Amino acid sequence: MLRMRELENLDINSQKPKQAAVLSVFYPGKSGETRFVLILRKTYRGVHSNQVGFPGGRVELDDRDLAHTALRETEEEVGIPQHEVEIMREMTRLYIPPSNFWVHPFMGVMKKTPRLIPQEEEVESVLEITLEEFMSESCLVKETLSTSYAKEIEVPAFLLNGHVVWGATAMMLSEMKEILKQLL
Repeated sequence: MLRMRELENLDINSQKPKQAAVLSVFYPGKSGETRFVLILRKTYRGVHSNQVGFPGGRVELDDRDLAHTALRETEEEVGIPQHEVEIMREMTRLYIPPSNFWVHPFMGVMKKTPRLIPQEEEVESVLEITLEEFMSESCLVKETLSTSYAKEIEVPAFLLNGHVVWGATAMMLSEMKEILKQLL
């Protein structure tokens, strides 16, 4: 609630936020089940150190548009070739105050199982999440965490592949889950 009140009173444009895009790619797993990828970021000095998120990143001057940013960054971070992904839709953009980014999430699909290659400098590990695990209500949890803006607060989160996913990524996952519920 504290964070929500802060954001309601914040003039985001006056912060001159940077632009970024992320991608959730759905593909057939080796056993035929549908999967998507999340990444565990490396530990570094920064606000998103050692957190789980979607592959993606900052817009660069050569990017044609935000979808291209998401595709390019996904290829760089996990090795999925841009030309093998069909973008299905854009989700709701999300402002992330600690890093001052507007993040534009996209959903895409590919027809074959990718060979996942984590980018050594940025990605600690690649997490393959099955659609079955993600759509299960048992992956929804509450976690008590300390953040950049509060100590020991309870936050909604997802427990996926043994990792707690919270914050902006959890918000994007929630929207994605609602979209998928309408489709499945």
